[in-house]
Order: sequence, then C-alpha cells, then structure tokens
Amino acid sequence: MLYVAAFLVFLAGLVLFVFPLRTAEWFAWTVNPPMTAVFLGAAYWSAAGLEVTGARSASWESAKLAVWPVFVFTTLTLGVTLLHLDRFHLSPENGALAQIATWAWLAIYAMVPVAMLVISWMQLRSRRPAPTSVTAGRPVLPPALRLLMAGIAGVLLCYGLALLAVPAYAASWWPWTLSELTARAVGAWLVGLGWSAAQGQSSADLRTVRPVALTSVAFVILQALALLRYGGALTWPSAPAIGFVTVLLAIGTAGGWALALSRSPGAQARIS
Repeated sequence: MLYVAAFLVFLAGLVLFVFPLRTAEWFAWTVNPPMTAVFLGAAYWSAAGLEVTGARSASWESAKLAVWPVFVFTTLTLGVTLLHLDRFHLSPENGALAQIATWAWLAIYAMVPVAMLVISWMQLRSRRPAPTSVTAGRPVLPPALRLLMAGIAGVLLCYGLALLAVPAYAASWWPWTLSELTARAVGAWLVGLGWSAAQGQSSADLRTVRPVALTSVAFVILQALALLRYGGALTWPSAPAIGFVTVLLAIGTAGGWALALSRSPGAQARIS
C-alpha cells in the first residue's frame, strides 16, 4: 500500500514541481502562484521517499513512521477538499485531463485514510510479541536532536493547524501570498510533517527513524530548488521569509543528523 501511495504522490509532485504553470490544465485544482505549486510538489516528492522507505522497512516500528503521517495528511486534505470543492476542476468547462485528475484526487483521498487504518489494524493483529529488555521503548536519539525535532514538530503542528483553522489570518505570516484553499493545503502538509517529526524524536531504535530522516533531507533539498526557481515570490527580507528559511535549515540539520546516526556502525550493531 505504501508503494502505491508513493507512486500516486510522485505523479502529483511531477505536475506541481515540474509543470507549475500547467495546473489549470493538468491538476485537480489551479494552484497560484507558481511558488505554491512547487512548494507542494516538493512536499509530495519528499513524501514519496517517506513511503518507499517505510514500505522497505524491516519492522512495523519503522514503517509506522510513514503510515501514520500519511493517514493524518490524507484525512486533513480530504477535509480541505470537501470544504473547497467549488475550486476543483469538476466542471465540463475544464479540460478532460483536469477532470480526470480531479476525480482521481477525490477517489484517492477518500480511500487512502481508510486503507491506512485497515492495514495498521491488520499489521497490529499479526505482530509477534516483541522481546522485552531493560532499554525497550526508551528513546535513543541524542537529547539535543530530540529537542530540535520536538521544536520543529511544535512549530509545524501549531502553524499548520492555524492555517487549517484560520487561513486568512495565518497566511499573513507566510512569506508569499496564499488563498484560503492553498493555505489549508499547505497547513495539511505542515501538520503531516510535524506529526512525522514528533513520532521520529521518540523512536526507540536508531534505524527506525530513517524514513523521517530521508524525508526531511529530501524536503529541504527540493524546497531549496523551489526557491531557486521562484524565490522572487517571497517578501525579502521580511520576518516570514527569514522564518521560512530558518525552519528549512532546522529540518535539514535534524534530518541529516538523524540519517547519519541511523547509518552509523552503532545502529547496525544494535539491530543485529
């Protein structure tokens, strides 16, 4: 299921990140300005990495770091979609590709949250009892990294919820112009990413945090490319623009640090 989800978000990211000026023709709804499209596209592509890494995980403890953020994000996005359904390309006046993309969008966001709940239930029922140990269940990331990830999670969750609840007000703190729909779409992503960071910082095994770490690094790299393409849309050097870049740097630092730890000889020995 995670492989299927990864393929679907890759397709969404392809349109948004590579062809941000064609969303009126090829996407479920028109995304403006292009900086918003490439921001969302970068988020979709980085999520594809999260899902592939989660699908390849050897344990549920690692895989669930992909499953639950996907469930949270898709559930919130379904709500955003239904709230702004009039903005979606359902009218015959829209092109055939846009209409197909819209119906596919609705089907995906209606089914994926349910599928994630079902496979989580099946997975939990099929698990064998884990061996108990003195250190079982204790977070193993360094305290400084846990603090950084907790801070990132807090910022993303709080601001993401604000964008969802009061988009017009919260969007005034975003570094470029957002409509109510795009503000809520961005908010759903921020909550999903924040949820992922919150789960990752409490991981009891160094290697189980790898999906979150890879996603964080990919997200920052892709957002950097987005800024190179359409960074002129940001209001430099305003506080929102500086805050945006600061949060990206924090995410990149935490992701790179966690990735290095997850690939260290100590992590390998711990698994074996």
